[in-house]
Amino acid sequence: MRDLARIREERAQRRAFERLVVGALDSLPDAIHDMLDNVEIVVEDEPTRQHLRTGRVGPGHTLFGLYEGVPLTQRDSGYSMVLPDKITIFRGPIERACRTPEARAQQVRITVIHELAHHVGIDEARLEELGWA
Repeated sequence: MRDLARIREERAQRRAFERLVVGALDSLPDAIHDMLDNVEIVVEDEPTRQHLRTGRVGPGHTLFGLYEGVPLTQRDSGYSMVLPDKITIFRGPIERACRTPEARAQQVRITVIHELAHHVGIDEARLEELGWA
């Protein structure tokens, strides 16, 4: 019975986290929504080794989110019949870093915006200039 209770609690926590991601997306202006093209946004519990390599994350660091795809600014007339870009938001690292519900919600919003910025073509250097890295 304890295993079943633990599974139910885990599912409830995951659904709550997914609602934070949906809420962050819903809170964005329509102009941002209009820029989203061929992109999937998913929640994963933890980054894999491949995610960490792709995100160039060194030892002792973690990853809250990851954008994988072709930014809008790099697409040309040859961009067609392509699998969707993927934005992954990692629940475990955010939950461990943010102890309160308010802090988690804020970090989810920051992470969603950060990864969407990559989708529209804003690189890490520019995000750092803007204070979003």
